[in-house]
Amino acid sequence: MYRYFILFLLLYLSCNEHKPEEKVEIQKSKKIVIAHRGASGYLPEHTLPAKAMAYAMGADFLEQDVVLSKDDVPIVIHDIHLETVTDVAQKFPKRKRNDEKYYVIDFTFEELKQLNVSERFDFATNKAVFPNRFPVFTATFKLHSLQEEIELIQGLNKSTGKNMGIYPEIKEPEFHQKEGKDISKIVLEVLNDYGYKTKKDNCILQCFDAKELKRIRNEFKSELFLVQLMEFGEDEKIEEISKYADGIGPWYQQIIKGKDKSGKWQISDLVSDAHKYNLKVHAYTFRADQLNDFETFEELLQVALYEAKVDGVFTDFPDKAVAFINKMD
Repeated sequence: MYRYFILFLLLYLSCNEHKPEEKVEIQKSKKIVIAHRGASGYLPEHTLPAKAMAYAMGADFLEQDVVLSKDDVPIVIHDIHLETVTDVAQKFPKRKRNDEKYYVIDFTFEELKQLNVSERFDFATNKAVFPNRFPVFTATFKLHSLQEEIELIQGLNKSTGKNMGIYPEIKEPEFHQKEGKDISKIVLEVLNDYGYKTKKDNCILQCFDAKELKRIRNEFKSELFLVQLMEFGEDEKIEEISKYADGIGPWYQQIIKGKDKSGKWQISDLVSDAHKYNLKVHAYTFRADQLNDFETFEELLQVALYEAKVDGVFTDFPDKAVAFINKMD
């Protein structure tokens, strides 16, 4: 399987001119594209092939959701449990908890590497969540550590002359703390080891837990670019967020509120309020196969990026977002 994504990467890179890029402050004016779990519209999310494909497609940042294993290895996976993206139920049928879920934190890294990763599926029905994407369990994909992904990205940065950024998320820190693990401390140590220390380094660190993000800034004295992810209905917290974070990550439907009677898209004040406090806005999640009320993916991007004026988008289809921004710019 991996030979195919390497061939794709070489072919894609050969068709594009690459010039060495200097380190730049993340607060640049350019609209940015964050590959949401990699090129997850095309390959199973958070696999190294999906990340390599997104890299070749020219995204500005690759996202890494991070969960700890039993032996404290930061694993790149979206959820704290395993059953909706791996064959854990077949490989380790007796390792589920009372809630019928299989938790990453109950497995060592060596055990996790035994699992096969698939396109996301409904555990009850075994049907794909996105039926027109990569077929479920038809090829070999594996879980990997945060360190392994950083090494892939930094290696590609060296060999291509690009400066692709990383965009890790601390997943459910309170859960980890209840399990006796300090996920933020471990992740920050890894980032520091690989040279991600300040806003000048091409790393954005995100979390939904405001208490934990404040802890990262104040207790750990992190100088990284921090983004406060936002659940629906948290728009009123902008001023408070600006005291410890550099940006916000809202759901795009918190910004685009639907059409009025004349058919015009209604935009909330969230982006303009954030910009008043010098916060960047990186909205999630833009999917070409889940348009809701939009006619086309390009219309969705147009409204978000150039009418609502968001600064960046998380997308499963980084190639489409990159092409659209390049056309508009």
